[in-house]
Amino acid sequence: MTIRHRAFIIFSLLSLLGIVGLLLAACGGATTSGGSTSSTPAPAGTKKISIGLGYVPDIQFSPFYVAKTKGYYSAAGLDVTFNHGVVPDLVGSMIAGKSNFVFASGDELLVARDKHLKAIDVATIFQKYPVSLIVPADSPVKTLADLKGHSIGVPGPYGATYTGLLALLYKANLSLSDVKVQSIGFTQVAALMSHRVDAVMGYSNNEPLRLESNGFKVRTFAVSEYQPLISNGIVTTEETYHNQPEVVRSFVQATLKGLKDVIADPAGAVETSKAYIPGMSNTTETLAILKATIPLWQSSKQLGYNDSATWQSMEQFMTSEKLIAPVSDLTQAYTNQTVV
Repeated sequence: MTIRHRAFIIFSLLSLLGIVGLLLAACGGATTSGGSTSSTPAPAGTKKISIGLGYVPDIQFSPFYVAKTKGYYSAAGLDVTFNHGVVPDLVGSMIAGKSNFVFASGDELLVARDKHLKAIDVATIFQKYPVSLIVPADSPVKTLADLKGHSIGVPGPYGATYTGLLALLYKANLSLSDVKVQSIGFTQVAALMSHRVDAVMGYSNNEPLRLESNGFKVRTFAVSEYQPLISNGIVTTEETYHNQPEVVRSFVQATLKGLKDVIADPAGAVETSKAYIPGMSNTTETLAILKATIPLWQSSKQLGYNDSATWQSMEQFMTSEKLIAPVSDLTQAYTNQTVV
């Protein structure tokens, strides 16, 4: 597989995973949710907008659910619909008019812009890339350089876990040929516990918790601690951003208000999210995952902030890996005007 071919796969399938390490999500296909019966009714004359979330209903979307239920969107004059379901090309679907916004990662956005899709990140919700390399606690892998010659399990050559692996190898001055990458599907926990592979790529708020709960001690190498990458945030079209600035700002500010509430009261957020996530049964496990997710939303900067240094570092990595062509003006891909 060529590097460019790999880039195409990452672009077309990245939203399949996104940050979907939260495997508690209810089973099912694409769904469209306007909210629950507990939502504050939207006043007449509000503007109807939608956001493509790129996955089935899940606790990772609780900031949106809370903002909807508490009436933050309606108070801002917005009637918001959540378009759930796996979409192969999330940004492309937005450009095609399926949604006004999408919840997409910065690397996905740069690949889309490399294909001349005019979209912009208006608020990065996940301040830390939520992917880690996971090894048994007694593994001889103590540093990234120690990965040479070892087997690493990934769901497949796509998605955030694969991008995260490329980033870790990049920082270790290693290539794919230096390790033994195995596609193992979504069996990271079983594969590591059975020692089928020496390491796995998983989500920082999921697989380590599940492994530890099974009595299997692990160590992790968080991608964000080695190679800064922009994770999932609110993305819209350049046309919407420039022609409807107040709508964009209102949606972002209402969502960030919901995010603050989730951070302040995660247990309450789980209760609120029940109405949006069919089949949520194990609220204890869901709460544990949410609590592990909250640090990924926080940073030394304000919530939703787009860090220019992280964007630059990510662009350098992606250019080096030939995932994208060099970007002439990276500031066109993101803004902080809606979060300040």
